[in-house]
Amino acid sequence: MKTLFRRPELTSALGAIVIFTLFLIVAPAFRSMDAFATVLYASSTIGIIALAVGLLMIGDEFDLSTGVAVTTSALAATMLNYNYWLNSWAGVLLSLLIALTIGAFNGYMVMRTGIPSFLITLATFLMLQGINLAVTKMVTGQVATPTISDMEGYTSAKAVFASSLNIFGVHVQVTVLWWILFVALGSWLLFKTRFGNWVFAVGGDAEAARAVGVPVRRVKITLFMFVAFAAWFVGMHNLFAFDSIQAGQGVGNEFLYIIAAVIGGCALTGGRGTAVGTAIGALIFGMTNQGIVYAGWNPDWFKFFLGVMLLLAVISNNSFSRLMGARS
Repeated sequence: MKTLFRRPELTSALGAIVIFTLFLIVAPAFRSMDAFATVLYASSTIGIIALAVGLLMIGDEFDLSTGVAVTTSALAATMLNYNYWLNSWAGVLLSLLIALTIGAFNGYMVMRTGIPSFLITLATFLMLQGINLAVTKMVTGQVATPTISDMEGYTSAKAVFASSLNIFGVHVQVTVLWWILFVALGSWLLFKTRFGNWVFAVGGDAEAARAVGVPVRRVKITLFMFVAFAAWFVGMHNLFAFDSIQAGQGVGNEFLYIIAAVIGGCALTGGRGTAVGTAIGALIFGMTNQGIVYAGWNPDWFKFFLGVMLLLAVISNNSFSRLMGARS
């Protein structure tokens, strides 16, 4: 029982139950399985990146470039496919290399310069935003990319990244299944591997971790590359779900990923958090986002509720840290 109450995601789990119950009461449309499948879909596209962002936060770093990095990955894949008439999978793999290079660049610059990751990734955010718009206009003459649905390999890539499955008569987006798989892998990585121990160690005290032989630089660069991979994956989903990408989209989403991780119990000061917690945070986002619509409320209230949940999460995390510090 004591172990349960020490779980950082406990408060967010209780909050998720309250929100779920609230919308069950006030929004009859929320009670259907189709509605919940929609909630899970909205949660999954946030949750996949929130998971990687949460792991990075446990390692005591931030990445503000994730929102536009999703768009960069999708733009790279679609423009490579269209302009060089490549198989869709070639564009997918080349864009993965580009995304991982961006992640490695962020991690390397943070470790090499000692400048806070907040500032390094803010610079990357601005650079990517400019590249997305300028290169897309230069290549296509507009801010939206042309369709690639007639390219070879498009159908199979769409099946992997943007298909839906019929489960007991309910259409569930494949991103939901990928999200569940990634959260399971993230939990295993954090709590069952040496690398997971290293993540908690560098997040708690990087200098102490380095003193006992933890490869701090390698761990943090790898975490930035995890975030880049997650951004690439969601970028591929967007590309194959909608077949065209707007160069300016994604701005502001980086805060949603961080908010989901914080609501899920990831500490802003590093060293604490879980993969399951990030999933709960994303689920709260999905339930609130869709629940407001199903309840017929003004959607402008969504940001207000998101802000309230973030504030409560930060206060709860701070109280939790004080309680654990007092007990230790």
